[in-house]
Amino acid sequence: MANGGNESSDLDLSWDNRWFSSGRMYNGYWLGEFAIPLKSLRYKEGSALWNLKMYRIDSEYGERSVWPQTPRQFPIMNLAYMNKLAWEEPLPKQGGNMVAIPYFSANYSEDHLDGQGIGRGASIGGDAKVGLGPSLNLDLTVNPDFSQVEVDQQVTNLDRFEIFFPERRQFFLENADLFSNFGSQRLRPFFSRRIGVARDEATGQNVQNPIYFGARLSGKMSDDTRVGLLSMQTAKDASIGRPSVNYTVAALQQKVFNRSNIGLIAINKQPIPDQAIQDTLGAFDFNRVLGVDYNLASRDSRWTGKTFFHHSFQPDQPANAFAAGTQMGYGSLRWDLYLTAEWIGENYNPEVGFARRTGYRRIASSDWYSFYPKKGIINRHGPGIDFDILGNPTDGITDWDVNFMYRIAFQNTANFNMRLRKEYVFLTFSFDPTNTDGVELPEGSDYQQNLLIASYTSNLRKKLSVELETRLGDYYNGKRANLAGELNYRIQPYGSISLAVSYNQIRMPEPYSDADLLLIGPRIDLTFSSKLFWTTFIQYNNQIDNMNVNSRFQWRFAPVSDLFVVYTDNYFPDGLVNKNRALVLKMTYWLNL
Repeated sequence: MANGGNESSDLDLSWDNRWFSSGRMYNGYWLGEFAIPLKSLRYKEGSALWNLKMYRIDSEYGERSVWPQTPRQFPIMNLAYMNKLAWEEPLPKQGGNMVAIPYFSANYSEDHLDGQGIGRGASIGGDAKVGLGPSLNLDLTVNPDFSQVEVDQQVTNLDRFEIFFPERRQFFLENADLFSNFGSQRLRPFFSRRIGVARDEATGQNVQNPIYFGARLSGKMSDDTRVGLLSMQTAKDASIGRPSVNYTVAALQQKVFNRSNIGLIAINKQPIPDQAIQDTLGAFDFNRVLGVDYNLASRDSRWTGKTFFHHSFQPDQPANAFAAGTQMGYGSLRWDLYLTAEWIGENYNPEVGFARRTGYRRIASSDWYSFYPKKGIINRHGPGIDFDILGNPTDGITDWDVNFMYRIAFQNTANFNMRLRKEYVFLTFSFDPTNTDGVELPEGSDYQQNLLIASYTSNLRKKLSVELETRLGDYYNGKRANLAGELNYRIQPYGSISLAVSYNQIRMPEPYSDADLLLIGPRIDLTFSSKLFWTTFIQYNNQIDNMNVNSRFQWRFAPVSDLFVVYTDNYFPDGLVNKNRALVLKMTYWLNL
């Protein structure tokens, strides 16, 4: 059988989540016969060969089978290892493909916190999808509504910097990697959640900012070239001095060598001139970012990495408004080695991106060695060492940590990880270590800490499974004990029930605050049939003095057409005094044109 090393494919499954095939081998190739009509797939006319990979998971016996053979240190869907599917005849020319998805939404709300009272409203809008080629799609949206999107899973915030919450809105998720994979983790020039959110400068809070309309062109121009173009226009909000703003992002990804690529990205945040707002609050300035990334992936996937350089632009352009970095990883049966170096200028300002901090230089490494016992309950185990160092020319080294680690993967899919950490923190600004408006640790103070961090995940094949994590040891000039976990139970075949808990006990010397922070999140997901679904998520968080209830009912009354009923409630936990609540009804309908 031929072993392909090319990641590209003539098949685009972006409009279909499931496809099934059967067939036979002929002269080293797989002759495919698909159980669904070819017209429901996006494929390249005239193509006779597809890159193909198959895998099978037997949950009862904990077995995974993959074809073609893939080295065990890589995920079973690693696309460096593929074979060819050969059609007996070239595929016919595909007709046009266009879909409209209108929606109607009605809502009722009560606000007992900000004095807004009772609100009622209704809206209409919709999306359209146009197939411009075998793997190139145009998506349009007018007055988009995301009321059916599940609320974020809350976390206990003990961080000095902004917390990253992943994108959940469907319009921004399709082909998201074209835009969102530039830069490195927690250092992205583009972060789609910046669109549709505005900052109220009077309160310092983020508020929802409606979107008028938007368009996204994404996909493959050829076997080696992918393109992405996104443009969104948000609404004017005079109450917070916010003009209408246009967000435009253009991305180009060109394959080089066997599996590597070069990516270019341009981001423009441009306000529409509004004299009334400008006279009141001053000019609302543009912000732009240009960047280039080189993404490395060797033919056998042993070597991976990237190198990037991004630069931000704004009025009265300051110096050192750049971000640069390089990452390199090597993976073999025994070794996993990873090295990172970054240099972020103090004036780098990606307003439509995500940068936890700026003005630093960083070097980090994480290295593992693995043993594979021939017998017993352990599948793989081994030690690791990790370090991370940050600093800047003014303060020198501001943060470092070194970790001695050990991990164990069991045959029954359970996992155990442990690390002993020693770390150093120099505060470049004052900070309340409990994030509860207590006395702040002073700017310029520094701390050394010793920690034990451990996690365990049980056999996920069982109906009842558990995930546990703990962190014990020093916390600045005090102590912290953390225990977090999630209990999951599957009610086969109807759904699952889970309970997530996080508890932090923080003890600090006078005059700093002690804290006992508790976060509890029960959740239930039920599937009554192939058309009826119900999800309810409750979150109690005493750090922000809030209990949230989010319940969503979904009825798929026609193919890819849904009726949603979503209820959201927020309370003060003491006495269950209501802050606000909302009830939304939304209906979408899929029209093939």
